[in-house]
Amino acid sequence: MCGREGVGPRPFYFPLCVSVPPWWILTFDENAKPRHILPQLCILVPVRARLSGERFDVAIIGGGINGVAIARECARAGKRTLLVEQNDFASGTTSRSTRIIHGGLRYLEHGELGLVRESLKERERMLADYPHLVRPLRFVLAIPKASRHNALAIRTGLLLYRKLAGARCLPALAQFDAHLDRPDLATFDYDDAQCEFPERLVAEWLGEAIAAGAVVRNHCTALGLTKNDGRVTGLVIHDTLTGTEARVEAAHVINATGPWADMVCAQSGVETKEKLLGGIRGSHIVLPRFPGAPGSAVYSEAPDGRPVFLIPWNDQLLVGTTEVPDSADPARAEPSPEEVGYLLDSVNHLYPAANIGAGDILYAFAGVRPLPYSPTAKPAAITRRHRIHDHSDDGARGLYSVIGGKLTTAAALAREVARKLGAHVPEPQTALIAPAPADGIEVTLRQWARQISAVAHIPEHSARAVAEWHGRRAMCVARMAGTDDALRHPLCPHSSHIVAEAVEVARYECAVTLGDILLRRVPVALSGCWSKQCTRAAAQRIGWALGWDQLRIGREAELFDAERAAFLKKPSGLSRPQRAA
Repeated sequence: MCGREGVGPRPFYFPLCVSVPPWWILTFDENAKPRHILPQLCILVPVRARLSGERFDVAIIGGGINGVAIARECARAGKRTLLVEQNDFASGTTSRSTRIIHGGLRYLEHGELGLVRESLKERERMLADYPHLVRPLRFVLAIPKASRHNALAIRTGLLLYRKLAGARCLPALAQFDAHLDRPDLATFDYDDAQCEFPERLVAEWLGEAIAAGAVVRNHCTALGLTKNDGRVTGLVIHDTLTGTEARVEAAHVINATGPWADMVCAQSGVETKEKLLGGIRGSHIVLPRFPGAPGSAVYSEAPDGRPVFLIPWNDQLLVGTTEVPDSADPARAEPSPEEVGYLLDSVNHLYPAANIGAGDILYAFAGVRPLPYSPTAKPAAITRRHRIHDHSDDGARGLYSVIGGKLTTAAALAREVARKLGAHVPEPQTALIAPAPADGIEVTLRQWARQISAVAHIPEHSARAVAEWHGRRAMCVARMAGTDDALRHPLCPHSSHIVAEAVEVARYECAVTLGDILLRRVPVALSGCWSKQCTRAAAQRIGWALGWDQLRIGREAELFDAERAAFLKKPSGLSRPQRAA
């Protein structure tokens, strides 16, 4: 279904009588001998079948969390589904988020009770269905006493929020952060959730979509729509891996490209009465855990009154976010020096003794939120509720554009889209009860880790890492690792994650490039200590397992370093904390 052969060796195709996609590729050396035959296992990479002339019930453009969720829901409903993504799945806005699965506390201020209810329901479902990826998180709400939000209003809002959420099981904080116990701050606490790696959530949903019959293509650009008599009839797509173009027919097309939605319409000759989106850039900085750094998540106000989060993440501290109008190419979004200074100032305002400067920042990144076009509204006041725009009045019946949306409600959005296309999609049957205590999943993960460690012959800390990121497929990774010592090697010297994980995601999760693997499927390169030496080690170990020759290994390493540098910026030009203009 996905993937490409290595450069150089000639391929040999054969069917497999196992529960995997039907055609795979095994590379051979110049003497026609298999390059890699492991005990009980050959390292196999899926082949992309041609799509030209294929017909689908629904074609989805955009492989972020919304697009993947829609593909999963439509395929489950029995619709023949195609999903295309110009880069890699979850490589856009999804990977540039604050990584919170939140119930929408801040939406109460704008009276959006319906959105809060929906967000809380979806949060509970994700906590129940994906407990290895979505975990309960206790927040400290630290608000300056001089804020326009008085303590009574905050207590009332939190009471309503807890009432809407129902009972929770997180233990109360024994005491608030000592650094926030100050006379100028009013402190409260509340419960929410975090998905540290939404890229992994997208990968799991992608696997579920494929299992339900969806055809998916990353690194595949939609060049335009085909139309007949005012109705959309399909897509023209360009596969950047093979350099080929294909025309496919589709009864419906979903534009789920997020901040690129208006561009897709313009390129396809679909004129709307006004812009669909008004992009708002959100920037983040990632810091090391400095002395006195918060042990729990902190939700506070920046000096200008806008909300700011400080969240323990990936053994680091994630700080965000800004809200800056941005109408440029979303692919080129990056934090401005003013935004970096603004976030630094926010951290130092809460933790003045830390005296954090730009040189302390591990990296910064930015993404563009696909919010509805609202030129006169303040960014914070623009609704985060999604909507689905029907382009029938724009001369393109059968085309729908997704506006807005967020990590928390992506599954609800997908159900709504599938229903609009005529599918019968009942509400999920997951019992909406308080999730198990945080130590409940901890017990399960410890049990998994012991089992995986025994099967894979790896240390328990590596087994734990595999369990947390791969969930139900963790034992498949373990069995593969147990067949060869090279698959048990860490991806880089200081990582707990192993080469077998890279092979697994290449086989089952459409990872093609080194960037697909290290930034999104097994995202070890998001750590603050990643270096070019790590890249070289990982490229060699992954390349060996996947049958890449040295030319491709070198090329993949170079392309990966360039991709990571374009995504994760090292700020320059600021040496001391600076307040944004």
